[in-house]
Amino acid sequence: MIFKYMNSLKSLYIALLFTGFSWNTVIAQESNSFFLHTIEKGQSLYSIASTYNVATVDIIKLNPGCSEKLIAGQKLRIPQSKTKKQSRQFHTIQSGETLYGLTVKYNVTAEDICEVNPGLSAENFKVGQVIVLPANSTIDSEKVKTTKSQPAIRPAVEPKCKDMHKVKRKETIFSISQEYGVTQEELIAANPEIKKGLKKGEFICIPYPTPKVEAKVIPSDTELFNAKKNRDKKLSVIKAAVILPFMLDAGKKAESARMVEFYEGFLMAADSLKRKGTSLDIYTYDSGNSPASINAILAKEELKGMNIIFGPLYNSQIKPLAAFAKENNIKLVIPFSSKDNEVFNNPSVFQINTPQSYLYSEVYEHFIRKFTSPNIIFLDAEDKNGEKKEFINGFKHELLSNNITFKELKASHDAAVLSAALSSTKENVFIPTSGSNVTLIRLLPQLQLLARENPATSIHLFGYPEWQTYTQDHLEKFYELDTYFYSSFYTNNLLPETVKFISSYRKWYSKDMINTYPKFGMLGFDLGYFFLNALSEYGTGFEKHLSQNSFHPIQTGFNFQRVNNWGGFINKKVFFVNFSKNNELIKYDFE
Repeated sequence: MIFKYMNSLKSLYIALLFTGFSWNTVIAQESNSFFLHTIEKGQSLYSIASTYNVATVDIIKLNPGCSEKLIAGQKLRIPQSKTKKQSRQFHTIQSGETLYGLTVKYNVTAEDICEVNPGLSAENFKVGQVIVLPANSTIDSEKVKTTKSQPAIRPAVEPKCKDMHKVKRKETIFSISQEYGVTQEELIAANPEIKKGLKKGEFICIPYPTPKVEAKVIPSDTELFNAKKNRDKKLSVIKAAVILPFMLDAGKKAESARMVEFYEGFLMAADSLKRKGTSLDIYTYDSGNSPASINAILAKEELKGMNIIFGPLYNSQIKPLAAFAKENNIKLVIPFSSKDNEVFNNPSVFQINTPQSYLYSEVYEHFIRKFTSPNIIFLDAEDKNGEKKEFINGFKHELLSNNITFKELKASHDAAVLSAALSSTKENVFIPTSGSNVTLIRLLPQLQLLARENPATSIHLFGYPEWQTYTQDHLEKFYELDTYFYSSFYTNNLLPETVKFISSYRKWYSKDMINTYPKFGMLGFDLGYFFLNALSEYGTGFEKHLSQNSFHPIQTGFNFQRVNNWGGFINKKVFFVNFSKNNELIKYDFE
């Protein structure tokens, strides 16, 4: 019985070999339901789900426990979408795979793959990278199935000899092979007996010459990427559109004023570039605050000819505007929103405000670089709103991952309890769990007293971007406590370029900028100059040269990185601003 089973198994194995089937094919087909994603620094479950157009709950089902924490470098199983609405398919690059190999596997051209993955290059084509597959791709396993179903056809029997030759006196193997255009080796293979010598009058077989097969030259990844069709072009005139809500109703006067100020700074940037010889056509549209109003603007024929669009303000208008920009190959700069997810699937989008998870990740990394061996004390502000809960939880996790311990105290504790938590040999960094001004008003006097009672101890206060708006109220205390805060926007009113801009703005518009964080006039200038100058210098493919842009912004930090191979760019720039004990204002940009 066992012998019979083994014979059957052997027969089955042989049959599978002849049908072109393999166990690897089965495994590959089973894994088509998911692919692997390597978690990158700053990614959240939401951003990963947005990247692949799947629900977070579906990722959690395949990866139990991932909702509790994500660790950079670990791999997640991502379900391949099956719905028509989310019909994109993805592929994780495996060891040994090449761009040419993928073109064969999915029956597409290298240009097809590069077209839908503008972030893919010879430099980042490596194991673990995920790419989106072109819509016309079909996996080679379909060919296997077709081949398997075809009936076997016996090849026609071909004669072995092309001719028969009667050996003449003085003929040699070499002379006969030359006469018939075959090699000596082919002649001997067809007539093994002639190795002992040729005999006059005998007949020998003249074989068909072996057809010459030219070796197929497989192009390298670098050659294929270099052969990409170059669609970038220099621009003699840059066409830019600004789409923002300028004329809002009476209940939103403050918002309208900020948009006007942004546009005023933008016009100052355009004027500066025109003075340098850059030709610009600026188109301005009032977007209102409804989806209907943005649709009316998108219907205008001239908008299709733009090279770049700045806007909008409202999240409800981003999706249609982003889709329009992608369809017409127009760069879209989103100045304000950080919560929209269009950037994850639209290569045209440049998002200025960093998504929260990426921003926090940059802050944690810079903090650990700045304070190498700190004594960290979190001060629980008992804030019921919990507006910094996600930041604090992520911070604690990052510290523990780097073997850095911390202490947790109530912000209401008296000076004696705070003093007992100090270290005499390390830098003591106090981090409140709220960024509100109310928390600062309650906390600063206690820390100020603590610093005075421990003059030989290193004490720092670390906090949040909104502290910029409270600087005038707490400036002396900030200096005394050697205070740090992080921010993507910062300017010092004492810097020469800031003084010059403030003066120019006042001359242009006979008014001062609104006292907000950030300054919208400076934001408009920085964005306008950065992107319009990049278009002027490098043309429509300026995103390949972002790191070469020599412009030094007044207020806004710029460090753009593509979120994936098929998506757009987010701005990851974060500053640390330090009010030092020497009454100096220092900006750390960690470049």
